Amino acid sequence: MFPPLRFPDAATIDLETVPRSASMRVSDFDYDLPEELIAQEPLEQRDASRMMVVSRADQTWRDSHFTGLPALLMKGDVIVLNNTRVIPARLAGERVPSGGRVELLLLRELAPNIWEALARPAGRLKDGSRLRFGSGVLAAQVVECRQAGLRVVRFEHQGALPEIIDRIGRPPLPPYIKRTTGDLRKDRERYQTVYAKDRGAIAAPTAGLHFTQNVLDQVRSLGAGVVEITLHVGYGTFEPVRVDDVSEHRVAPEAYFISPDAASTINQARVAGHRVIAVGTTTVRALESATDRSALTASGSGMAELTIIPGYQFRAVDALLTNFHLPRSSLLILICAFAGAKLTLAAYHHAVRERYRFYSYGDCMFIT
Repeated sequence: MFPPLRFPDAATIDLETVPRSASMRVSDFDYDLPEELIAQEPLEQRDASRMMVVSRADQTWRDSHFTGLPALLMKGDVIVLNNTRVIPARLAGERVPSGGRVELLLLRELAPNIWEALARPAGRLKDGSRLRFGSGVLAAQVVECRQAGLRVVRFEHQGALPEIIDRIGRPPLPPYIKRTTGDLRKDRERYQTVYAKDRGAIAAPTAGLHFTQNVLDQVRSLGAGVVEITLHVGYGTFEPVRVDDVSEHRVAPEAYFISPDAASTINQARVAGHRVIAVGTTTVRALESATDRSALTASGSGMAELTIIPGYQFRAVDALLTNFHLPRSSLLILICAFAGAKLTLAAYHHAVRERYRFYSYGDCMFIT
């Protein structure tokens, strides 16, 4: 359990709703992507990705490589990483007694042994439906049916549930990554950052997948700081935007934690005029949720409740490393809020023309 938030002296957290505009439609955040540009496998070397460098000040972009990131940093900059660890949240099993196949994507623990999950096929799972996984080492019963394929299940087992899930669960790869075989050994390692520590995410903070220890050492040797925070990536991060008016969409809250040392380093950098550089949209959401109007970041735990759309005034983040995101997604909308929709979509169209690799195992963009 995360400890409570500790706010800086005389600071008050402000999570007011951002300005909303009825004119923003989800169709405004669309682009055409050939299917073959969706990366299906990680590169052999984590840091071998291409990287587009986008300048908000100049409204320009240029092609580069991720290994060039340290050279773009300045002494005193602080890079903020999300050290959440992905759990093998996909459980493949069968219905009892029919034997029909079923899959659960575990979303969040509601109480001991009780989880909310995304079920497939959801239509076959009613209240009281019984399931089994891993040749019977784990059993479950549906105790509540919710909308959009969500089910609440109660698990029955011998031993520690996290250990059982680690043993029989599969990495929660997004559906656009296709696997024709059951061999996910590479994904167990590569769909995880090298600095992953705090177990709890059901999707990887994918901008961090490019980092190696060597790159982090280079960053530190140049005089830039590296700090870690935790935001457990949940269903809200990748839940589809199901409304036409962007202002009506809400990203579900996600738990985060910022240590006193991390908050202190971030605040000192900001006061000294150095950049705070977020690695990934999840890091952005945590930092912006924990930062007040005076631009002081609080330590402690909280819930990231912001839905960031164009019009939001950023307080915490000066630059951002991010992957390329799905059309019409809340993540792409956040990037458009940070860099401007016109610049972002123009850069995306360039990435398509230049055959960048997209999504979780794809290339990245550094927005300065």
